[in-house]
Amino acid sequence: MDLGALFPVHIGWPDALARVGLSVIFALAIGVERFVHKKPVDFRPFVIIALASCGLGLMAVELPFTSSDPNLSVDPAKVISGVMTGIGFLGAGALFRDGDIVKGAGSAASIWSAGAIGLICGMGFLWLAGLVALGIVLLFLLSRRFVEVGSYTTRIDDGGKESEHSD
Repeated sequence: MDLGALFPVHIGWPDALARVGLSVIFALAIGVERFVHKKPVDFRPFVIIALASCGLGLMAVELPFTSSDPNLSVDPAKVISGVMTGIGFLGAGALFRDGDIVKGAGSAASIWSAGAIGLICGMGFLWLAGLVALGIVLLFLLSRRFVEVGSYTTRIDDGGKESEHSD
C-alpha cells in the first residue's frame, strides 16, 4: 500500500483540513440562506456536494505525488469539467415548472456553485472560494426583496420558449 493511501503526501494535514473545513463552511453559508428562506433545497446537499468536490479536487492535486506510475497524467481541467458536469445534472433536478413559471433556478445555480466552491477549496484557492461564497450569499440577501415581490419571473410560452414577464 502506498503511503498516499493513508496520509497526504504533497499537502500537509493543516492545509488539507483547512481546505475541507472551509469548503463545508462556505457551502453551508449558501445552504443555510436557502434553507432559512424555505427554498426547494435545504442546506445538506450544498455541504455534501462541496465536501465531495473538495475531496475530488484534493485527489487531483495529490494523485501525481502518490503514484509510482511514470505514465500517470492527471489533468485538473478534466477533473473540474467532469465534476461540474455531473453537478449540473443534480442542479437540474432543483428546477421545476409550475404552470408557465420556472422555479428553482436560484437553487439549481446554488447547487452548481457549491460544487465549484468545493473544487476551488480542494485545489487550494481558499481566498477565491471565500470570495465566491460571499458574493453568492450577498446576492441572495440583497436581491431577496426584488425576487419575493414577484417583480421578475421566467415563464414558458406554449411553444416551449422562455420569455420575461413582469408581474
